[in-house]
Amino acid sequence: MSHLGTIADEAGAALVPPPGETLDDAALPSPVPAANSIQKADRLVPMIIGVAMLIHTLDATVIVNALPTMAREMHEDPVTLDLAITSYLLSIAVFLPISAWVADRFGAKSVLRAAIICFGASSLLCGLSQNLTELVCGRILQGLAGAMLMPVGRLVILRSVPKSQLVEAMAYFTMPALVGPVIGPLLGGFIVTYWSWPWIFFINVPMAVLGAILVTVFVPEIRAEASEKLDVKGFVLTACGLAGLVYGFNNLGHDALPPAIVATMLIGGAVCIALYVPHARRTPNAILDLSLLRIPSFAAASFGGLFARFSIGAVPFLMALLLQLGFGLSAFAAGSLTFMGAVGAMTMKSAAPPIIRRLGFRTVLVGNSFLVALFSAGNGFIRPATPHAWLMLWLLLGGFFRSLQFTALNTFGYAEVSSPQMSRASSMATMFQQVAQSLGVAVAAIVVHYTLLWHGNRPLDATSLEPAFFLIGGLSLGGLFFFVPLHPDAGAEVSGRK
Repeated sequence: MSHLGTIADEAGAALVPPPGETLDDAALPSPVPAANSIQKADRLVPMIIGVAMLIHTLDATVIVNALPTMAREMHEDPVTLDLAITSYLLSIAVFLPISAWVADRFGAKSVLRAAIICFGASSLLCGLSQNLTELVCGRILQGLAGAMLMPVGRLVILRSVPKSQLVEAMAYFTMPALVGPVIGPLLGGFIVTYWSWPWIFFINVPMAVLGAILVTVFVPEIRAEASEKLDVKGFVLTACGLAGLVYGFNNLGHDALPPAIVATMLIGGAVCIALYVPHARRTPNAILDLSLLRIPSFAAASFGGLFARFSIGAVPFLMALLLQLGFGLSAFAAGSLTFMGAVGAMTMKSAAPPIIRRLGFRTVLVGNSFLVALFSAGNGFIRPATPHAWLMLWLLLGGFFRSLQFTALNTFGYAEVSSPQMSRASSMATMFQQVAQSLGVAVAAIVVHYTLLWHGNRPLDATSLEPAFFLIGGLSLGGLFFFVPLHPDAGAEVSGRK
């Protein structure tokens, strides 16, 4: 087991992609030796919870290739359908910080079962949506359920499996969850091309029913002896702050709301976030522990990763528009091409530990920032005449380097976090990830919107997306302000670099 895998075990969150994050962030551990092999009965619980994670991770990726078709059938601008992505990611970010408290208060098994049922019901609502408003409401409910699924499922495993068997249990938990991002683009494209888009949501319903039954029968009830008091004021401030800022910013590119309402959302969101800072300083059990940002490695990974993660949300969204609307490919053909990004990310998993061990975190984060920017911005030069073989290689390499960056960020971020702080650090880090992806999609949609306006509302083509790709690539370099000042040996104890 590498040093990277060890710290991932301790951090908890780095073992699996956090809600909404792609497989780019997970360093898959190797099974422990047979002498410590987990018993068959104990293996079942991590696998059941892992299958529940599959529903969530699959849904996070399957929708992207369906957006152009959904927009056409709903008579909406395809760019406006970015709300179907951002509403889901933002909902996860808003509700994630209270997941641990809810699990302790009502019991992890009960919460996990309720989250699975809620995810299935909200998926049904999404599939039955007749307009964008109904779809966004369904996606918000899906995000709420997703915010409970990942951390509560991980909590069940951490509290029910002996530490000597934890690594193998997490491996069984991780494997199904990693399948979603890999097959999502292909499955979504296939359903939209050869079936109809509501079925990308309807397929979750029977899986949710089965998951709820399995959790009821096999997962033990785990409840903390006493749960600390919920920081209700902090939750309201952070929820209103994040929602106001992200939704307000997102609506800058849609003209769906009057400017006065958008301005009110932005100002109100900023005020709520500003009010939360003094509240957190005087509240012992604040919903988000801002003292974690005084830890250099955690702060660098959180703020620096904010810029890098813009590409996670923006690039798949823009590629779906480029390949389907710009090039006229079917959703399945587009998914077959973008699938290579997931292949590149999976290929990186075995390569990341030796690369980071050899070069160190600072060198990887600084140097790879330029590669992430290159492969994000370079998508703007893709044209219909670009050979598919070259495009697949380009997407594979882009997935590889993005995955390397996010694996390094997730591991480095916990290098100086103590064990008692791990749970709060995981929640805050995941919140940063969801917000970053939401903002990435919103930025891309705004740039595309105003690019089309600049050209007289002409039909979207490949050149319409150039500025968005270039800007997302440029924003990826913003992390350098946090990575360059790092000490060359920062995180060496974690990376194993001598």
